[in-house]
Amino acid sequence: MKIHKLNILFVLSRSRLNKNGKAPLFCRMTYLENRKQFSTGLFVKPKYWDNSSQSFKPPNEKNMFLNNEISLIKSKINQAFLLLQVNKEFFDVEDIYLQYRGENIKANATILEVFKKHNDKVEKLIGKEYVLPTLWKFKQARQLLKDFIKFKFKKNDYQFKDLNLNFIQDYEFYLKTEKNLAQSSTYKAIQRFRKIIKIGISEGNLDKDPFIMYKCKRPKTKIVFLTVDELEELENYNFSQSRLEQVKDMFVFCCYTGLAFNEMDSLLKSHLVVGFDGKNWIQMNRKKTDMKISIPLLPKANEILSKNLSFSKDERVFPKISNQKFNSYLKEIAEIVGIEKRLTHHIGRKTFATTVLLYNDVPMEIVSELLGHSSIKITQGHYAKVVQKKVSEHVQRLSEKLKN
Repeated sequence: MKIHKLNILFVLSRSRLNKNGKAPLFCRMTYLENRKQFSTGLFVKPKYWDNSSQSFKPPNEKNMFLNNEISLIKSKINQAFLLLQVNKEFFDVEDIYLQYRGENIKANATILEVFKKHNDKVEKLIGKEYVLPTLWKFKQARQLLKDFIKFKFKKNDYQFKDLNLNFIQDYEFYLKTEKNLAQSSTYKAIQRFRKIIKIGISEGNLDKDPFIMYKCKRPKTKIVFLTVDELEELENYNFSQSRLEQVKDMFVFCCYTGLAFNEMDSLLKSHLVVGFDGKNWIQMNRKKTDMKISIPLLPKANEILSKNLSFSKDERVFPKISNQKFNSYLKEIAEIVGIEKRLTHHIGRKTFATTVLLYNDVPMEIVSELLGHSSIKITQGHYAKVVQKKVSEHVQRLSEKLKN
């Protein structure tokens, strides 16, 4: 742990002589590159002050008294500094001065302190309100902010009361230039920081929201999915290599169920149930949100499921494979089939939402339910343009009918 040094310097203001030809002696403290200067209450003739030795000369009774006074001041300041080091995680030069004077130090909350308290609460609620990846993301966001504060201000923390629009703008610039984050990653980091600001405002640590005049460019997300023809071509292709055939089946299964990789990877036979309608369903909790999802199995998904269950010798439905390896095989599959898209597992989930559901007139509310989104706004935010395209197709067909 790095220990920051407190510098104490006594300065004689020779330009402010009183009628007796004496100048005031000031004490200047510097800590974390911030300065605090205050009057010692001592007035002396400039010719007796030796700045290099920080003492009064020549040695005599009066100068000895003055040297003892400044030594006492310095000792009290160092005591105040030591006390703050023991009792406070973060403090500034103003706090040192208040402690030296024996005045109450205002408990100014700091950003990283509040951020840590928030993350500690999230950690205790894992499995109840949050999942582990959410905690990781907030911990990463705190570390990014900590790195910025150290880089920009050479401090270990930053007080809420000093926050302003420039801080946020400089932080965004830092994330893009020093951390080389993409717009989407920058946006998410700032949004998580913004949540901490809202907590700070609600707890009375900040009077005004510094985000009021700030606007971070929201990244434009392009939904990539397989078309009906691409999906059909993939389904009908038979691979000679068993590993590619297996990955293809798993991917197509997700195109008809919308399972995220973690759900597909952890799918067990116990998750397969016969529903109220006598049809096969998947019932499990979504890993990301811990929400219960119930997905009716479409014919193609049932076909793939039956094929895999006949080979499965344990409780798992599909063989174990890493996400990285899975996507690597998908890249190979796309090249062989001739699909000019960068296939990843997540495209299977998007294909389910678009090509399988929305393009077949399944309402947005049901799509949201089947995807296991925590809010329909998330579904609308991702797939609004797809819905607009579908509306356009319906209106076009209606226009043709009305012409006739």
